[in-house]
Amino acid sequence: MVLNRPILGFSLRTRPHTHLQPHKHLSSSSASTPARPSIAPKPNIDIKHIRQNPELHAQNCLDRNYGAQASHPLKIIVLFDEWKALQQHSRSLREKNNYLRTKLSHSKTFSGRDVADQTAPEEDKTTILEEARALKQQIGEIEAQEEAITTSIEDLALELPNLTSAETPIGDTPRLIEYINEHPDPSPSSSSPSTPLSRSHVHIASALDLIDFSAAALNSGWGFYYLKNGAALLEHALVSYALSTAMAHGFTPITPPSLTYSHISTACGFRPRDAGGEQQVYSIAQSATDAHKGKPELSLAGTAEIPFAGMHAAAELDAAALPLRVVGASRCYRAEAGGRGVDTKGLYRVHEFTKVEMFAWTRPAEAPALFDAVVAVQMEILRGLGLHCRVLEQPSADLGASAVRKRDIEAFFPGRRERDGGWGEVTSASICTDYQTRRLATRMRGVDGRLGWPHTVNGTAVAVPRVLAALLENGWDEGRECVRVPACLWPWMHGMREIGKKRG
Repeated sequence: MVLNRPILGFSLRTRPHTHLQPHKHLSSSSASTPARPSIAPKPNIDIKHIRQNPELHAQNCLDRNYGAQASHPLKIIVLFDEWKALQQHSRSLREKNNYLRTKLSHSKTFSGRDVADQTAPEEDKTTILEEARALKQQIGEIEAQEEAITTSIEDLALELPNLTSAETPIGDTPRLIEYINEHPDPSPSSSSPSTPLSRSHVHIASALDLIDFSAAALNSGWGFYYLKNGAALLEHALVSYALSTAMAHGFTPITPPSLTYSHISTACGFRPRDAGGEQQVYSIAQSATDAHKGKPELSLAGTAEIPFAGMHAAAELDAAALPLRVVGASRCYRAEAGGRGVDTKGLYRVHEFTKVEMFAWTRPAEAPALFDAVVAVQMEILRGLGLHCRVLEQPSADLGASAVRKRDIEAFFPGRRERDGGWGEVTSASICTDYQTRRLATRMRGVDGRLGWPHTVNGTAVAVPRVLAALLENGWDEGRECVRVPACLWPWMHGMREIGKKRG
């Protein structure tokens, strides 16, 4: 079955997909999500659409490897039917209770007969009072059940991923869009061919004294590093270059906080633990006193997307002022850097890193064009760095909870030739429609005064460790034992146009 739903500029679809795997971003709320505190923005999920399109949402879960959530739409329908039955029962009890109150107050009965001149015997009044108390208790119990069911429906709806764009390949194979820059010469220099080992950024960094992994391991553990000398300058140059490029395209610079409330992270689609129970987010330990007081839990942001989205939580934006575009550099923290191995050696997967992120709120109809603009900025940055890259439309199985569509750019790493053909992700861009704004209560008011939900778009401008690693490997001249610095970074390199061994 193929279902298409045109929604605010997107055609959202599902297709049969039979392989079910736990998704890395989202798992059962009871196991992975902290309780939402009272200060958290109240989510407003389109539960009616889920009830009216259960097959669409269920198949969408399967397409995106959210197998545990595929039964949620049916559960929501069953719970809603129970809620309606309770509503009907409570309505009849309230009508009966009102009738009894009318009798006690000697006002008009439901039949319209005036009983103001009648006096009920005392024993009848006692019976009526007892019956009214019993009805009040029953109504209270039913209201508690209704509230519990409403909460359960909302919890189930919150766990469902966003729907999927018609641009997204269904399954786990991305679609190649285009290449950026020419493929580099397989040999790093004309005078001395090299092996993948000698072309590894770890080898290069060691030879040039650019990165210290051993000292970081003693200080912080595996997955951390010290950038030194020319590598430290490269980080600052990459940040400045990415910020300047994004600002030239209308993005406003903002430095976001690294700590956010955990409920803000969850609302953006990031869960503390994956379906297998593996930690995804670094949470800040609370004292017993704070936990007892119910103070909200804090966590370290895995991306500036989270604090940027939270900037306008529980706020109202002027639709006429959209799109609102921001860009900022921040430290990012990822607990799930991966197991030890070739793929995680060096800078490719780390727990802490610097990243420049673009984020925007926009009117729904303009989100696709803004998404294209974000990808264009990413391509401009990588083209200027001279990195050979490929642009991929990511498949449904690779989408996080919030994204309706995602496009990645992978750079060629000579030191990774034996893995994935040398390709490794360096940027990602996503359209999240109203997934985040509905969960963060971010509204927009149109010129007609009506309230709606803005859409959000996000994209990496530069993730420093991977881009730095790619620059070291692609710019390495083994014959001269130095790394060429791209010209676009020269303004921030203090006169350094290549990085070689320190003299003396």
